[in-house]
Amino acid sequence: MKFLVDNALSFRVAELLSETDHDAVHVNDYGLGTASDQDILERAYLEDRVILSADTDFGTLLAHMQTNKPSFILLRWSGLRLAEEQTRIILANLANITDDLNAGAVVVIEATRIRVRSLPINKSDEP
Repeated sequence: MKFLVDNALSFRVAELLSETDHDAVHVNDYGLGTASDQDILERAYLEDRVILSADTDFGTLLAHMQTNKPSFILLRWSGLRLAEEQTRIILANLANITDDLNAGAVVVIEATRIRVRSLPINKSDEP
């Protein structure tokens, strides 16, 4: 799977995912460290990458875009602070969410559950 790791997560997450044979880059690898979320979404869309972040803004932007790509994994687990822990959780759950991500989805990983919302998000489903 191809990932674009946002600044809300360490560059180490991209490194660890790459070590497990995933194509993972950090926004800083593209010089997008200070780019807008919209610019990051566009880069992920162009390269068919799944965005990894702890920033909830990507979900809101995707809801307004009304598109099925790029997919987005949101880590909302305050106890996951280390890149190694974050990567372990992503990899442990990836097999269960791969089909959703390939089809287009927002996946929220929390301490007690994983929520999947297919893209595009209907206007009536917006928060």
